[in-house]
Amino acid sequence: MTQLDKIIELNRQQVASEVDSFTEHRYQQFVRHFSPRTREVLDVGCNTGRGGIVMKALLPHLRVAGVDCVAERVAALDPLIYETRICGFTHAIPLPDESFDAIVAGEFIEHITPGLVFPTLCEFFRLLRLDGLLLLTTPNPRYLKNVLEGKSVLGGAHISQHYIGSLRRRLRDVGFSAVKIRGSGRVSTILSEFCPLRAIYGSYLARAKKW
Repeated sequence: MTQLDKIIELNRQQVASEVDSFTEHRYQQFVRHFSPRTREVLDVGCNTGRGGIVMKALLPHLRVAGVDCVAERVAALDPLIYETRICGFTHAIPLPDESFDAIVAGEFIEHITPGLVFPTLCEFFRLLRLDGLLLLTTPNPRYLKNVLEGKSVLGGAHISQHYIGSLRRRLRDVGFSAVKIRGSGRVSTILSEFCPLRAIYGSYLARAKKW
């Protein structure tokens, strides 16, 4: 089994992602960051498409594309929601340069190996138009509850972890500008995304522009 085959199988086994009760809230958070000019959106790690349904319900004018490595999940995408459906990997997405106004990647980047992180971020940069926006959430390795309980982000389909400082540097190294970190996860529904105490958030949102 190749490394990529292993990634597919680990994600196929993680069935909880198909019923995660926070998915709708995560995509609502994404939409709040969209520019009024946002039209074309790429949903990375789109799973069976619950996020696209949320985005289209809030902004019916959006044209949404989805990419996921698990074939049966891509096959389950509603073509009325996802005009473009791609089964593949994010370090080599078969689409033209500057195809999107925004890219959303909810709880995705921890599902790829450390060696694929930089190529994936480069693909996101390539696919965004000038002034385009990347919105990416990932589990917080410094989440206070997990630290106190001795739990790790790693395990199962989570095969990499991303500290705020290192992810910010990677985004800047690729060429992204205006990199901002916000809170995400369930705590953000209570305290909003703006609390400066990042350790209270189980996940965080990285927001970056191509500029």
